[in-house]
Amino acid sequence: MLRGLTQSLAPIAVCLALTACSKTIAQHAGRMPTTWYAGGPTCNGRPAFRIHEYRPGFFILRQPACTNYEKPFLYLLIGKTRALLLDTGAGGIAVAEPVDSILGAWRASHGGAPRELVVAHSHGHGDHVAGDAQFRNRTGVTLVEKDTASVREFFGFRAWPADIVSLDLGDRVLDVIAIPGHEPAGLAFYDRATAVLLTGDTFYPGRLYVRDTAAFATSTARLVAFTATRPVSAILGTHIEQARTPFTDYPVGTQDQPDEDRLELSRAELVTLDSAVQAMRGRFTRTRLPRFTVWPK
Repeated sequence: MLRGLTQSLAPIAVCLALTACSKTIAQHAGRMPTTWYAGGPTCNGRPAFRIHEYRPGFFILRQPACTNYEKPFLYLLIGKTRALLLDTGAGGIAVAEPVDSILGAWRASHGGAPRELVVAHSHGHGDHVAGDAQFRNRTGVTLVEKDTASVREFFGFRAWPADIVSLDLGDRVLDVIAIPGHEPAGLAFYDRATAVLLTGDTFYPGRLYVRDTAAFATSTARLVAFTATRPVSAILGTHIEQARTPFTDYPVGTQDQPDEDRLELSRAELVTLDSAVQAMRGRFTRTRLPRFTVWPK
């Protein structure tokens, strides 16, 4: 069930002290692989998504490099009544097939549930919506179209973008936060079960392209305010463009990234981004930080 929430409502968990917060985060945190290497430009055989189960019911999928240099990350979160697939990839690969496989295995061990799949997007750019046609008009699948009007209607936003709303997957509630600035229909999702914040292309290890500076500044401030009273085990975006060497990114179009950075970012790094953005006072300049670059377009 969808329902609107306001930021004035009491949060589900408040970190009142550092030790308490650390304990809460440790309870939520999942397991990440040592590398997300997506291969090089040449496909050997049939390319397949790399799939990692971060915690039970929380799957991370990465598109192989040989199918698209963007190598985006997709997220599949499973509740008792519904599952949510966030993004459908950059094209050139079957995405419905691995999602169906994951859900089929899950249903086989969970009494056939969940029966419904919601397919939504972190934002509407082509490298995140190219697989939509594989889900459109399928029985048991609700595809939320990429435009702002469709996003607002499905999730129940009344005051866009100030509202914070929720999506209940059945004993798994996600808080949904509007974060325009990179793209007008941008969304962040906070999974209460794992304390993971999913931030799309707004915040990830790489080039943070800003198309609407005022909206981006407001969105980063909104994320900082939201996370101030909630545990955050990890912040996960939809790309890795950064190398392990600080202040170093891979050039646009790079497919083979053998020494790329880890995926997860921290709330402290989100605060660093917000501080840098607020200091610009609306006059954005390209600003390189250790794990990401603010990149006005």
